[in-house]
Amino acid sequence: MIPEFIARAVIASITVSVLLGLLSPLINMKGLAFLTHALFHALLLGAVLGMVLGLLLNNYALVTFVAMLVTLAIVLTIAHLEHTGFSPDSSVGIVASFVAGLTVLGFGVLYRVMATRPYYPLTQNVVSYLTGELFLISSRDLEILSAGGFLITLLMLLFYRDFLYLSFDPEGIDGHGGNSRLYLAILYAIVGMTGALIVQSVGLVTLQVVAVLPGAIALMLSDNVRKILAISLLVTLTVQLVSIGTAYFTAIPPSGIATILLGLIYGALLTRR
Repeated sequence: MIPEFIARAVIASITVSVLLGLLSPLINMKGLAFLTHALFHALLLGAVLGMVLGLLLNNYALVTFVAMLVTLAIVLTIAHLEHTGFSPDSSVGIVASFVAGLTVLGFGVLYRVMATRPYYPLTQNVVSYLTGELFLISSRDLEILSAGGFLITLLMLLFYRDFLYLSFDPEGIDGHGGNSRLYLAILYAIVGMTGALIVQSVGLVTLQVVAVLPGAIALMLSDNVRKILAISLLVTLTVQLVSIGTAYFTAIPPSGIATILLGLIYGALLTRR
């Protein structure tokens, strides 16, 4: 019989694979790889603020909730700057600089709060947040991940064609009566919500890699949208499941194994070229 923690890890991996498998090609086609860098800072700031509130209110579930709210606010600000005329990289750079400074200030506040309250229950939460630990996912965490993943996937599928048009011809969308600003905001919101939802599964340290490389690998293998999606989903799911199996026998965090596997696949494809 499969241990319960293994079953939870497999279900979580499938959810993460669907989300990243669909999102990663969009990140690459729209040129949002640098956005994932800002996502790192946004999630870290949100986590720090969530930990402060969690300690003050003795509710450590606030970490994920606050991280999602903060991340949404930040990515929507980036989307607004981009729509006003800034390049995607400039928009990210402007916002990320402020977020990095706020994160440092947030750590100062966190240290002061930790000095006055017991913070041992945060230890597991912090480790999972930074490195990702699929084997530590609780039933409640899995319910939140599955429900949130289902809703985000539906939203992504609803606007997927519009996101593709947005990646190649945003002016054409407006010219045909569409709203490129709305689609851009929705896409950025999806990136932010997905990151906040899966960060405790894949780890903040490795999130950028697992969000970018599956789509990059798929784009190297095909120029057909359907095939790109299929390859991205297959690569993500295979890597996630293999990393779980390997981690079970080696005691190495699955996120680290997944990152190495993706890097090896991408490197092999580059060498072949």
